[in-house]
Amino acid sequence: MRAGTTKHAWRGEWLRRLRQLRPASPATGTVLVLADRGLSARWLFRRIGRLGWHPVLRINTGGTLRPQASNRFQSLRTFCLQPGTRWPGRGTAFVSRPCRLDCTLLACGEEGYKDAWFILTDLPPEGSAAGWYGLRAWSAQGCKLTKRGGGQGQRTRRTDPERAARLWLAVAVAPLWLLSVGGAAEATIPPSTFLDLTAPLEQARRQRRATQLRLVSVFRQGWNLILVALLQGRRLPVGHFVPEPWPRPMNKDLKRPEL
Repeated sequence: MRAGTTKHAWRGEWLRRLRQLRPASPATGTVLVLADRGLSARWLFRRIGRLGWHPVLRINTGGTLRPQASNRFQSLRTFCLQPGTRWPGRGTAFVSRPCRLDCTLLACGEEGYKDAWFILTDLPPEGSAAGWYGLRAWSAQGCKLTKRGGGQGQRTRRTDPERAARLWLAVAVAPLWLLSVGGAAEATIPPSTFLDLTAPLEQARRQRRATQLRLVSVFRQGWNLILVALLQGRRLPVGHFVPEPWPRPMNKDLKRPEL
């Protein structure tokens, strides 16, 4: 660990953190590692695979790919020229030789969104779906809960890494408790009152007009229930996690471009 504001290369830190997480991952099942644009380096992609996981990494629209049946690289935009198209297939990403990567590209664009998704993975095209990348929104929400949306971790003035590590441990564990309590409480609410986030975009828009969206977050529900228990001197709730539906494959009616 390093003191705050210290400049140094982060590659070693990333690799060390992945090694530390490996013993905590399940021995069975499939582990997907999701990352936003800017984290699609070949060394990261390969390290994730060597750990027995599967990378699902979004890349910038300015990249290139050489399809498996072609001898030339093409701009990623040619795989999804207009909304309502998708292209899953094997190929080699990145034209620069030191960066070249044999992988699967999942290209998908839908009406109502500015940019298409271009996702690299080591899974076969027939065994993966671009919609899985939507699960990455969970990590963005988790970051929010540790900062201004919950734990206020951004307000710390600690620069010593050992002291900061103890603080962040508490800030990281606390949301799990709050979410488990809030999730258990929300599970008692009729599902018909919530928007189905796995539905196609147009269907979701119609549903949004016909349903009541969540007014209080799961995190805040857990916070309120624990606070009330403390104030009333009752036993603190424990709660349990309620999994959300696995994202369904993309709409089969989406068009696949001719290359």
